[in-house]
Amino acid sequence: MGTVLRTEDPGPMTQYRGPGLSHAKIRKSFSSDPQVKAEIVYFVYILQHISKMNKTESLLNRRTIRKYSDEPVGDDLLNDLLKSGCRSSTTGNMQVYSIIITRDESKKRELAPLHFNQKMVTEAPLVLTFCADFNRFNKWCNINNAKPGYDNFLSFMTASIDALLVAQTICIAAEARGLGICYLGTTTYMAHEIVKILKLPKGVVPVTTVTLGWPAEQPEQLDRLPIEAVIHKEVYSDYTDQEIKGFYLEKELREDSKQFIAENNKTTLAQVFTDIRYKKDDNVYFSKMLLKVLEDQEFMNQ
Repeated sequence: MGTVLRTEDPGPMTQYRGPGLSHAKIRKSFSSDPQVKAEIVYFVYILQHISKMNKTESLLNRRTIRKYSDEPVGDDLLNDLLKSGCRSSTTGNMQVYSIIITRDESKKRELAPLHFNQKMVTEAPLVLTFCADFNRFNKWCNINNAKPGYDNFLSFMTASIDALLVAQTICIAAEARGLGICYLGTTTYMAHEIVKILKLPKGVVPVTTVTLGWPAEQPEQLDRLPIEAVIHKEVYSDYTDQEIKGFYLEKELREDSKQFIAENNKTTLAQVFTDIRYKKDDNVYFSKMLLKVLEDQEFMNQ
């Protein structure tokens, strides 16, 4: 079927005689002319196909945005994004997460040092902090003669997964509307201080932060490993040294990778990660800090 709906085609609206046109007449006109009905069905199919293509292209072409214009993100748009996010999958339909919205410039300046003074924290119109949150659910249980048992590490993991699902859904929805986002991995490094600034009660822990706004840049899209590197069929297939070399070859040959190696006086890109960017000593230190936060926020009753 290759036809589309044409303006000269006799369709339901050619019968229009003012506001008295009833739904029954519209339905009758749709069903009484097979050609019009077929063309409308085809037209809807094309629109749906275009919509799916646009969503796929948005995902495949996405890039992290660190520079934003000063144009604000309107409340209506933000609410649409939040509503989309809150339709994410959630364990047991408990929705054990909370989202802290930061627009206030002074509050952004308070948060900035906790994210290692990355400029987008103060320059983005919005900073969203996503929290694992059993506080609300615990309160609901307590006032309904139910004893909550969610002060443990498993419950923290449950709430963290919920929060991250919401975060990613909001990010996808935002990018589909032309906005830019950037995840801040520093949230868990400095969770103990973020808890204080955002006044998070027991049962609430920040797990990730996203800056959100209208892009003021079009950066190069970063590389990704080939899909074969991360997909396993039926069972996990461990890697040979040769496979590892092949999967990481393109990354290692990038000019920016070579620049990282030279700037840091290393001989391989892997050393930049292990010795400079994500060092063992730092990982152990921040792990201890995070475990202390979980204890303080009452998620470590084992």
